[in-house]
Amino acid sequence: MSKDNEVLESALRFLDNRLRANREEPVGILVCGGSAMIAMNLVSRVTRDVDILALVDSQNNLISPAPLPDSLKEASIQVAEILDLERDWLNNGPSGNSGGLFQMGLPDGLFNRSTLKKYGSHLTVFYISRIDQIHLKVYASVDSGGKHVGDLLAMRPTIEELVVAADWCMTHDVSEPFRNLLIDMYRQLGFEDAANKL
Repeated sequence: MSKDNEVLESALRFLDNRLRANREEPVGILVCGGSAMIAMNLVSRVTRDVDILALVDSQNNLISPAPLPDSLKEASIQVAEILDLERDWLNNGPSGNSGGLFQMGLPDGLFNRSTLKKYGSHLTVFYISRIDQIHLKVYASVDSGGKHVGDLLAMRPTIEELVVAADWCMTHDVSEPFRNLLIDMYRQLGFEDAANKL
């Protein structure tokens, strides 16, 4: 297990402990981004935060994480103090507002493809799959570039995966300028065959 993975695993185990000690209800979260990629051994890179895509209720229904429940925020701040993490190490950044990923719509079947991991009696984490990471990383790469491009390249997506991801991205932004940016990005990254299919 990598050092980054150890830090995240410790933080999530501590979070389960804090939720239990605080006598809160059990929590389920659907996680994407770097922490999920590390947990699923898709990449090896540094990250010390956990990006919540959605909350998951006891019936496995997805719920908007905006805002995060006060009980979860309080427990995460307690963990941050114990492990010397940033106060917002656990955050709803990807789905934090009306333009967020959850609010705009997730790839079909994403939750069914996720991997469940229980950290104790009070915390269950669902990590999104590689193909869904590719969807989200393509979208984030067009929007922000940087580490998202590195993550996308590290997953070595196929032409078919890139085309499917692009099709989903273009349901979130149907404008011609976005499509052109997406095509240009694929060409710059060496994905010419995928770009030609868009």
